[in-house]
Amino acid sequence: MQVQDTARRVCGRLLRVRSKGSILSGSITPQNGFSGPPVKPGRRSSVVSLSLAFGAMAPCCHVDKAWADAPSSGEAAEKTVPYSVTIQPTKNAEIDAAIQASSQLQTLKTTHAVGPYALAGRIRADYDRVDTALQSQGYYAGTVTIRIKVGNQELDGRDPALPDALEALPKDGKVSITVSATIGPQFHLGRITLTTPPPTAAQPSDAPAKAPSPQGSAAPATSKAQTADKMGVPATTGDAAAQGEPVALTADELKAFKLKSGQPAVASDVLAAQGNLLTQLQEEGYAVADVSTPLAYLQPHDNTLDVVFRVGKGPKVVIGPVGMDGLQRVHQSFLRRRLTIKEGELYQPSKIEAARQDLAAVGVFSSVQVHNAPPIVTLGPGKTLVPGVSQAMPVDFDFKEAKRRTVAVQAGYSTDLGGRAGVTWTHHNLLGNAEQLKLTALLTGLGGSAQQGLGYDVYADFSKPDFLHKNQNLSLRVEAVRQLLYSYHQTAFILRGGIGRRLGKFWYVSGGLMGMQEQIQQFGDTRNYFIVSAPLSATYDSTQLSNPIDPATHGIRASLSASPSVSLENGTSFFTLLSAQVSTYFDLARIGLTKPGKSVIAVRGTVGSVQGASTYQIPPDQRLYAGGPATVRGFRYQGVGPQYGNTKYAIGGTSLDAGTVEFRQRLPMNLGVAAFVDAGQVGTGSRPGQGTLRVGYGAGVRYFTPIGPIRVDVALPMNRPAYGDKWELYIGLGETF
Repeated sequence: MQVQDTARRVCGRLLRVRSKGSILSGSITPQNGFSGPPVKPGRRSSVVSLSLAFGAMAPCCHVDKAWADAPSSGEAAEKTVPYSVTIQPTKNAEIDAAIQASSQLQTLKTTHAVGPYALAGRIRADYDRVDTALQSQGYYAGTVTIRIKVGNQELDGRDPALPDALEALPKDGKVSITVSATIGPQFHLGRITLTTPPPTAAQPSDAPAKAPSPQGSAAPATSKAQTADKMGVPATTGDAAAQGEPVALTADELKAFKLKSGQPAVASDVLAAQGNLLTQLQEEGYAVADVSTPLAYLQPHDNTLDVVFRVGKGPKVVIGPVGMDGLQRVHQSFLRRRLTIKEGELYQPSKIEAARQDLAAVGVFSSVQVHNAPPIVTLGPGKTLVPGVSQAMPVDFDFKEAKRRTVAVQAGYSTDLGGRAGVTWTHHNLLGNAEQLKLTALLTGLGGSAQQGLGYDVYADFSKPDFLHKNQNLSLRVEAVRQLLYSYHQTAFILRGGIGRRLGKFWYVSGGLMGMQEQIQQFGDTRNYFIVSAPLSATYDSTQLSNPIDPATHGIRASLSASPSVSLENGTSFFTLLSAQVSTYFDLARIGLTKPGKSVIAVRGTVGSVQGASTYQIPPDQRLYAGGPATVRGFRYQGVGPQYGNTKYAIGGTSLDAGTVEFRQRLPMNLGVAAFVDAGQVGTGSRPGQGTLRVGYGAGVRYFTPIGPIRVDVALPMNRPAYGDKWELYIGLGETF
């Protein structure tokens, strides 16, 4: 039994990282089983290995079926043993959380019922798991106690009689388990050593070795082969350091490494230092750099932990030839013009990854991967852009093209605009350079208090990325629209084209031309208009969302637009439409009230103005209106502002201002709720802040799907105008802003 126990401890510690559970923290687990019995506290150091602590880890080896946490071949009909478990707090919140997540007695209690012998194995396994939780925070001298009350008797978790006692338990018997831990002193980092890797096996093993520094159990200089135990692990810090040459770090490398002697020996910090240093070396151009998992040595006499990192930099390189594989219909020349890296630049993984993400953002690939393509090559004269560096690492991009054609269905409903439904067909790579053609047909006006009949919206959109310049897009639209609103009836044919360009990370600017031939009927008067305008806009978005309809939890969205226009055919008028909108999002997690993304306050403000003409000098569809989810909920679409006589017909205005405050709360099971207050007004002057202020309020529910939240809002008016609706219902995909 003692041999089996020792084997189980060694196996459990060796293979902990095989678990697929979520990482809680790092841990450093003793390897005393490798070279003999455990080392008792004293002046002798003991070798330990670094691993990660997981919650809900699967057992890694089966020395004795009686202790295995899995049913044997004859266990299918074996009774299961329900139990309760209590984990005594240690008064250290981080350790308590790690124990709770590491203990299989706790995590598998309700999901994996087991029989008597499997339960005994689960109890035995929890000793190592709880011990790992202690060590993950630097507590290596802690002890773990597990007491099991089986009926009227109380047993230790390691008692050999435990399985038989569980087997003999009556069907209605009770099993209660108590897990407790004494954490002991926290260990701190002692000596931190960085050396080159040891010589390979091909090199002579009896090459002269440097004498180890006095550390732990100081030993005379011997050959490298003699300083390692049977598993090939050097016995002391000095032995490990003697296997290679010292490595000095630059200021930037030290800043990335972060470890310092004297800080708590938290395994996650030690393991993070390994990854941080490797990342920094690669960013400096050392493409084949390697930083090994550190060797760690306990020094029980002063409660410290020595660590040894083996660092191999390799040659400094630049980016070599760039290959592109997997392309079928997308032109390689288009991608190479867009590529943000080039041959001869310093090799930096961050820039290579940014190039990968940029190519993936083209929108025609289901996946884009990038990887090194060794061996390292030597560039010819004049090809390197880094003086003194001629060796280069080739890089390959692997592409998997997405479907070129997709079909999407649109649907929405509100009580003011009624229902709308339609279909969109999209070709995502029309000419081989990621050009997109989108054909959409929508049926509108399916009921609704602001509608007087069915309408339609049919349009074709064409977009070409990287038009004349990278990150500059050409867009064209042909559109036919008919809408029978209470404010006016409109039938129009529209042509528009423009160029948009991204400036930096957050800004996007665009400009273009639009021509529209339309017929407008309002209050029994029918007129034809031909309008030419030059819309200009600038948008700012720091919400950093990959999906534009996902709810924002931080950042700012802002837009400014100006549309100089001329209306011809039914008289001539010149006017300019000006508008600005800004929204911002505040996550209450920033002040410690909730978890990130759970509770968000969203605020929106909108202003608009028409300059150069009065209300009746411009076409009705070019005037400003408010009401609906874009401005003031609780009032029907175009229901806020001047009205024609004592009716529900809106005239429109030449100034607008509106604001919204909304609270959004995420709930379990993909649900959420929202509450909001909207206010706004429309005036007949060009200066915002005029008119009758209307206020609406309401609440809604959200159901979060992989493509965005489904939104259902109900809003009521606080000061309803004559013939205004008593309430409004809005159903759609995505938040209103």
